[in-house]
Amino acid sequence: TAKFTSALDIPVEFVEKNVKLRGKLHRVTEKGLEVEHIPISIPFITSIQRKWQSKGLLLVRLAGVELAPSGMAWLQQELKPKQMIWFQLLGREDLALDCLVLVNKGRFLSVCLNEELLRQGLGRTARIEGLHHDSRLYWKLHKRLLRAELKALKKNKGIWKEESYSERIRDRISNNKFVQTLKQFASW
Repeated sequence: TAKFTSALDIPVEFVEKNVKLRGKLHRVTEKGLEVEHIPISIPFITSIQRKWQSKGLLLVRLAGVELAPSGMAWLQQELKPKQMIWFQLLGREDLALDCLVLVNKGRFLSVCLNEELLRQGLGRTARIEGLHHDSRLYWKLHKRLLRAELKALKKNKGIWKEESYSERIRDRISNNKFVQTLKQFASW
């Protein structure tokens, strides 16, 4: 029922047990998502606690994802301020939390943003900070992220999009030294 306003407020046991927390998104930044933690509410106790709760935002990073610039733009377009999200704690580094971020898409459907970004080709799979390499959870999550990235690679999406044959030929011709010399001569 406690409201966490800093990553350091979250007990170590919560991070070790990979607890899921709920929050309200405030904004998407280059460092990560700024989220206001929403604690579990118990009617009478919550109204009393609100008077003493301080205000602060948690910095939530997408674990296992190295974002491309287009990924940042996609997140800013897809996520709206005040949107409710769930984030599963995987690790903590200084004032940032490395998490799996889940967004509700309808009543019974939720989407993992980490996987969706990779599936769209808007980032690369990276090491999941905070989890031990020998844990089952690390390899389970890493395998899911790699599969999502492979889907984007197979479909030529996002950063994996390859130029067509005609585009490659056009680029090679325009970058040719002889053609560039002819252009300079013609413009002279």
